[in-house]
Amino acid sequence: MNAFELLKADHRKVSRLFDELEGANGKAKLGVFAQIKTELELHTHIEETIFYPALEQPEKTHDLILEAYEEHKVVKTVLAKLSRARTADDEWQAQAKVLRENVEHHVDEEENELFDKAAEVLSDEQIEALGQRMEAEKARKQGRASQKSTTKKKGIVSRIAEFVGLGSSSSSKKSAPTKKGAAGKEAAGNSAKKRSATKKRAGKKTASATKGTSKSAAQKRKSGSKKAATKKRRQV
Repeated sequence: MNAFELLKADHRKVSRLFDELEGANGKAKLGVFAQIKTELELHTHIEETIFYPALEQPEKTHDLILEAYEEHKVVKTVLAKLSRARTADDEWQAQAKVLRENVEHHVDEEENELFDKAAEVLSDEQIEALGQRMEAEKARKQGRASQKSTTKKKGIVSRIAEFVGLGSSSSSKKSAPTKKGAAGKEAAGNSAKKRSATKKRAGKKTASATKGTSKSAAQKRKSGSKKAATKKRRQV
């Protein structure tokens, strides 16, 4: 998409949003205005950083470019004033109409005068290259805006999660007792095994002692029997 086609597409999109703004009610107006503000800020950015600098030096476009910069300043001032409002009251709506009139005047001068003279001082290759640069810059800016929005949403979600006890810190606290409980169970199991082994050793010692005592008693009985037999033989 060359430079003229890209800028005209932006103009058509903003025009549709202004139509939508007029048909909206209450807070919906502020929502549509936020979209208009985003589109206009992005549009003026790529014009002022890429398109206009390429046309400042040629004599045919020099004065028109200076005028375009000034018209951008007026639009930015009205945008800032409208952005500070919290409700779309009658005064706000009147200022929104002024904004549209300024934008439409600027668009008319660009499409019916500036673009024609720009086509005379720029080659087809330059016009195509400017369009590609502006398209890439729009994608970059929109990507950064999307990333910021995602980060902001994640931050809000994290704060809510921490508030209700579901955050990362809460999760780590919950997992800690689980680890301790597992360690306690393992220690208890090891202790039980030690007690069982001790009982077995004690049982073996008791059995051995009992066996030794029984053997000693048997030996004593055997010795007594021998003595009695010897005594009887002597008496005979």
